[in-house]
Amino acid sequence: MTSWLGIVSADHVARGVRLGIVQTNHGQRAGLARMHPGDTLIYYSPVQRLGDKTPLRAFTAIGEIADTGIWQADEGDFKPFRRAVTYRPARPVPLAAIRDGLDLTATPNWGYQLRRGLIQITDRDAATIGAAMTAP
Repeated sequence: MTSWLGIVSADHVARGVRLGIVQTNHGQRAGLARMHPGDTLIYYSPVQRLGDKTPLRAFTAIGEIADTGIWQADEGDFKPFRRAVTYRPARPVPLAAIRDGLDLTATPNWGYQLRRGLIQITDRDAATIGAAMTAP
């Protein structure tokens, strides 16, 4: 299985969790096609709302890719591609709380890779983030 980090504003993450879906890179299909059933998906939200200047910098949701099907939703002028996700109950975790224990943040300029919107992360990072998000 593979672990993925989607970089999405927290309000969009909350909508995805409510709908039980993943949608990345403004609805593009390519990232979703790299995912497989059973893969872990974690969302990192740099901001609360798209366009915000105040940073949030928190991991905001965690789940598992639930099926192999990708479909295209119809929201009028916007037709994003989506996949089903089974989200786990979790609480947001600030990056600062676990940053020192992540492979993701171990190199200088680590944040540059987040600009891609969806990146693969190590299983160790997924376990560290998941444990922090689901801890009592």
